[in-house]
Amino acid sequence: MEQRIRVGTPSYSYDVVVGGALRTLPSYIDSSDAFALVDAQVARLHGGTLPVCPTMMLEGAEAAKHLGSLPSIYRWLLAQGAHRKSTLLAIGGGAVCDVAGFVAATYMRGIRLGLAPTTLLAQVDAAVGGKNGLNLDGYKNIVGTFNQPSFVLCDPAMLRTLPLVELRSGLAEMVKCAIIADAHMFERMEAQADEVGRGNINVLLPLIADAVRIKSRIVSADEREAGLRRVLNLGHTWGHALEAVTGLPHGLCVSVGVDFAARLSVRRGLLSPNAHQRIRQLLTAMGLPVSAQADEARALEALRNDKKRHGGAVDFVLICDIGQVVVESIDYTDIQTFVLS
Repeated sequence: MEQRIRVGTPSYSYDVVVGGALRTLPSYIDSSDAFALVDAQVARLHGGTLPVCPTMMLEGAEAAKHLGSLPSIYRWLLAQGAHRKSTLLAIGGGAVCDVAGFVAATYMRGIRLGLAPTTLLAQVDAAVGGKNGLNLDGYKNIVGTFNQPSFVLCDPAMLRTLPLVELRSGLAEMVKCAIIADAHMFERMEAQADEVGRGNINVLLPLIADAVRIKSRIVSADEREAGLRRVLNLGHTWGHALEAVTGLPHGLCVSVGVDFAARLSVRRGLLSPNAHQRIRQLLTAMGLPVSAQADEARALEALRNDKKRHGGAVDFVLICDIGQVVVESIDYTDIQTFVLS
């Protein structure tokens, strides 16, 4: 069943349509003045449902998320006649949404943006909230903009063709959302862990809507991450460091990062060992990792370059209980001691 979730920010308000079909995209745009960036694998699998408009394929997903990929996109838009009142569509995973968001924010100082995320990770995270980022020299999302879309269309049918690793990457973000703000959502995921882990669309759909509602409330209250929005970084601080040195998929690194934050929270007396055990059990029940083989010294060096570092400290999202988190500034040396202990 289709659900419309409103994201109301100071710069722009729009709907995230959870359960909408990709074939309805033409009703959201003027197809005569729209241009699409499409993940090549999505085009191979779902080409018959894509809107008829000038289309540029992006191969390699995450490999496209860097500044060097942009000139060819800008030149293509110019050659196609895109102007300030045109719409740029992103049809693909989080990397495609990030690239399109950045391009739409900067081409001719800004054009309309529409997102049709096709991975679970993108539907519950990357496509909601207007934040996009490009990687630089192995560091995640160092360059980016805030650019709200005009609409987000989440088609659950796209999830049926996802590789298992992509499904699990999205599940990690959903667990993160539940830990941040919804203990009841967490309980439902615990009760349905087998079906969720298998990607049962009927079970997933209401949970996707819950995750989007959580993020939309937070983004609406803090569009540019001045305060509250920082809680959405749960699992990402250590997760991004692991991603930089291991090359593991983003969502799997977030899963390890969530467990890392839980362990750190227990160490600092914020979280009960029982709550940490519940978090770890849910992650593992859905096939998500809670540890990763990594060069700890290199990961700590990557942490030094995290966007959330200031001076000798790093902002970390810690867990007080399932459904309640807090952001604390922790000395880098304390984190180093914890990692190496």
